[in-house]
Amino acid sequence: MELRPLSSYVRELRPVLPPEVFQPARSRLLWLPVHLAAIAAMIVAVASGWVPWFAAPLVSLAIGVSLAGLTFLGHETLHGGVVRSKRLRRVVGWLGFLPFVVSPRLWMAWHNREHHGHTNEVDRDPDMYPTRAAYDGSRLVRVVTDRFALGGRRWTGVLSLLFGFTGQSGQMLVWARRRGLLDARGHRVAIAETALGLAVWATVAVLVGPLAFLFVYVLPLVVANWIVMAFILTNHGLNPQTAINDPLVNSLSVTVPRVADWLTLGFGYHVEHHLFPAMSTRHGPRVRDELRARWPERYQSMPLGQALPALHRTARVYQDPVTLVDPRSGQAWPTLLPSLGLPPASPAPSR
Repeated sequence: MELRPLSSYVRELRPVLPPEVFQPARSRLLWLPVHLAAIAAMIVAVASGWVPWFAAPLVSLAIGVSLAGLTFLGHETLHGGVVRSKRLRRVVGWLGFLPFVVSPRLWMAWHNREHHGHTNEVDRDPDMYPTRAAYDGSRLVRVVTDRFALGGRRWTGVLSLLFGFTGQSGQMLVWARRRGLLDARGHRVAIAETALGLAVWATVAVLVGPLAFLFVYVLPLVVANWIVMAFILTNHGLNPQTAINDPLVNSLSVTVPRVADWLTLGFGYHVEHHLFPAMSTRHGPRVRDELRARWPERYQSMPLGQALPALHRTARVYQDPVTLVDPRSGQAWPTLLPSLGLPPASPAPSR
């Protein structure tokens, strides 16, 4: 498997893509008032007792979908795919990540710079699953991987879907300076942005009361975690480590039904997104067509409904760049590689 730098794909693709795909998709901003108004209306409805108690979980589900929708909008905006103004990007980004109280300053360092710049690179990508050396060298890594990671047919791994983004966001804020993500001033700004978000939800809790808050924020946040993490985990968790940032090897696009694609702003076009982060993912299908035409043997995509079960049955520790291993059982699986398709349901033979 020969790795190619990201820039080599971009040089070949950019000339054949129309100029308009590189313009900000300003109409995406319309999602902001739609989601905020829907969330506010449902909060008022629950808090005022207009919703029968047996219907409250359905309202929680609907709020959760909107919370996730805001997060996808915040993600695309902070990459520059919606507006170019840095100040407006941060305002929309803060509102977009308000469901998870993630600081825009932290997100741009953690996600835009480190994750995109060093995808699935050992000791650089903050979102990558651990190597065997990291697993063996840290009790914390072993506990998190063995008890909470989605893999090894462990049903406790569902916890990473229910609470994963909330947990990782808090962890990144605490570790931002230690990991070199932010300097002292940037860390203070990130803490302030996070504190402001917490103040918003604390105010909501006081205004609506504890029982209503359970239905208007706590349960919806679990729903939003599930939606967001279903994409985050599948976009790279089955792929190999790469010393060269090759998005056609270290990233996976996932397909979902059209309505889900619409509500998630095309987040499943993830290979495409890693090639052109500042491009709105509304143009993902156009980029996908070009990738399939030029590198059909390298482009990797599968339905989300196949990718999640593949995560569940394989391991989450890298024995080597192209092998995932369960250290407790010794069972190993090959990573997803171009032209090889889905990892097998049964482990690979011991080597």
